[in-house]
Amino acid sequence: MSLGDEYEGGGRGGAGTGQTRTRLPESAAGDAYGAGRRPQRSSRSLIGVVGVVVLLIAAIAFANRGGDGGDDAAKGTGGAAATPTAATGVKPVTGKNGPIPTGYAQDEQGAQSAAANYAVALGSAEMFQQTTRHEIVRTVHDPSVADKLVADLDRAYSPGFLKNVGLNEDGSTPDGLAFVSRTVPVGTKVTEMDSSTATVEVWCTGLVGLAGEGSTKPVTETWFTITQKLKWVGNDWKIQSSSQKEGPTPVNGDNRASTADEIANAVAGYGGFTYAR
Repeated sequence: MSLGDEYEGGGRGGAGTGQTRTRLPESAAGDAYGAGRRPQRSSRSLIGVVGVVVLLIAAIAFANRGGDGGDDAAKGTGGAAATPTAATGVKPVTGKNGPIPTGYAQDEQGAQSAAANYAVALGSAEMFQQTTRHEIVRTVHDPSVADKLVADLDRAYSPGFLKNVGLNEDGSTPDGLAFVSRTVPVGTKVTEMDSSTATVEVWCTGLVGLAGEGSTKPVTETWFTITQKLKWVGNDWKIQSSSQKEGPTPVNGDNRASTADEIANAVAGYGGFTYAR
């Protein structure tokens, strides 16, 4: 399966560019970053490639093979100079549906903030538990595609898949280990936009694996770009479809790989962020 596989829903638009800056962190116990390691590359199937891609997006592609290519989503005005990430003066999003920020502005800034926060939610460890997965998928997706996607993902996150990830068959974490699955947006760009649709690219780094002594699936780092096709639904941006491609990937800084205990402590000690301009 290629990194460009996607699940379908639709989307179209006009043009625009911009970036997203980070607002205040949110303290969520147990929701934390692990330390990155050198990305691994493999041509094996999804089940054997923990750490190559953020597992949620890979599972979506796995569950929804056969859609049309994601290249069209990347077409637009591209090539415009990036704008600074200074505050714009527009009030950031304040609403929430559970832990996920909602209530974005119907403009480029709002679309970028929505795409970044949705990437974080969809790349989280909570996606590996059925109840929280259903809540996340229904919160961030257009209702017209949510039911099918929920069913497809339930099949993709099978007991065998979860076991190969290193989790228990019910998605819980083995005793003595800490499961890490986190997407960290680096920047965003609107490639198409009109009054009711937007296509937003989110450049991300991701962490995934099991931290702790005896882990056979150590936490690894990867770089990728997610393309989200958004639609204005019910006074908010919702995802109609999403695709992923590898990179851009920076040169590794040759940092010392942390010990299993250091990674496990980081998982327990560092909370995530809300991304909004």
